[in-house]
Amino acid sequence: MQNEKVYIVNNYLLLLKIIFNYSRCFMTQALVSLGEYQDRILTVVKGKFGFKTKNEAVNFVIDSYGTNLLEPELRPEYIERLQKIRKGKYTSFSSVESLRKATS
Repeated sequence: MQNEKVYIVNNYLLLLKIIFNYSRCFMTQALVSLGEYQDRILTVVKGKFGFKTKNEAVNFVIDSYGTNLLEPELRPEYIERLQKIRKGKYTSFSSVESLRKATS
């Protein structure tokens, strides 16, 4: 009976280790050195948005900045070009056959 309990506990601990290591495979960890000012900024972000850890504050700042960086606004020349295309004259066709007749 005692050996069975030890075996069950050992299997449980092994399962926990596997789950823990599996979940860590998908997370990147980094050691970051922050200056005093940057640390204060993270502390303010953490307090303002109610995060429990500075890790959550760092992720929030990166996500906020990343959307602006990865999805920039369109250039003014391209917007003008799109507006010209939208104002253009178009012919609508009721079917594919009518389109073929018009283009052949």
